[in-house]
Amino acid sequence: MPSAFITGITGQDGSYLQELLTGKGYEVHGWPSVDCDITQPDVLRVALQQSQPDEIYHLAAQTHVGESAQAEARTMAVNLQGTINLLETAQRESPSAKIFFASSSEIFGRPEEVPQTENTPLNPVNPYGESKARATEAVRVVRAAGCFAVNGILYNHESPRRGANFVTQKICQAAAAIARGEQSELKLGDTAAARDWSDARDVVRGMWLALQADVPDDYIFASGQTHTVQDVIEIAFETAQLDWREHLKIDESLFRATEPRQLIGDPTKARTVLDWQSQTSFRELIAEMTREATGSQATRSQ
Repeated sequence: MPSAFITGITGQDGSYLQELLTGKGYEVHGWPSVDCDITQPDVLRVALQQSQPDEIYHLAAQTHVGESAQAEARTMAVNLQGTINLLETAQRESPSAKIFFASSSEIFGRPEEVPQTENTPLNPVNPYGESKARATEAVRVVRAAGCFAVNGILYNHESPRRGANFVTQKICQAAAAIARGEQSELKLGDTAAARDWSDARDVVRGMWLALQADVPDDYIFASGQTHTVQDVIEIAFETAQLDWREHLKIDESLFRATEPRQLIGDPTKARTVLDWQSQTSFRELIAEMTREATGSQATRSQ
C-alpha cells in the first residue's frame, strides 16, 4: 500500500486529495492546516519519521492574497521558510519520497507574456506571490540536486468547499443568503477583475498525476480561459433565480492596490505529458457552488 503525507489536509485541496488518494488505495497521513506548524523543523521531522511517506503533498500555506499584505512576515515564514523546512527535512528523513509543492499563478504577477507557460519569468506583485515565487525556486534547486520535486503552478480553483473569504464563495453564498431572505445586498470591489478558474477536484487529480510521471518537472494546472468576477455574479444570481442588479453594491475600499493582470495559464504541458485537463466548465462549477450554498443537493459528473 503506497503512503502519502499531506500538509494542509483539511483545506479545500487537501480534503479532496485525501479522498482521491484513499480511493486509490493509499495510506494517507496529514496535518490539519491549523496544527501544521511547518515553521518548526523538529515537528516536521517527527511527522515524516512516523509516516514514512512515498509521496509528500505540500499544500499548507497562508493562502489569501489580500491578507498577505497585512501579514507579510507571517506569509514569508509559512510559505517560504516552511517550504524550505519541508524540503530539507524530507531529504533527510524520506529521501526517496516524491514531493509536490502547490505553487501559484501569483508568481507571475503582471506577466510579460499571455498565456503563461512553465518558462514564463517570475514577476510577483504582492507578498503572497513573492513567497510562492521564492519557494518555487527552492523546489527547483532541490530537484536539480536529484530530488523528485514537482512544482504545480495552480491557477485559481474553486469548489463548494472553498473558504468564505474567497470572492467566488462570497458571491455564491451571498446569492443563496439573499434568496433565503437572510441578507439584501452583496458588497464587492472590482467586478471586472479576471481570473483563470478551474475546479479544485480537477486540480488535485493533476497533483497526483504529476508525481506518477517518470521524471519531476513543473506543470501549470489551469483552464486556459479567463472569466471575470462579474461572470461569477451573473451565474450565481441566475442559479438563485435573482436579478444581481437589485443587490450588488460596489465598495471601492475593496479594490486591490496591486491587482495581477492577464493571469491565464497554458496547460499544454500537463495535457501532453500527464494527460490532464479540466473536466468541469466554469458555469457548472459556479452553479454547483451556489446550489450547495442554498443547502440543496447538487449533482456532478465524476
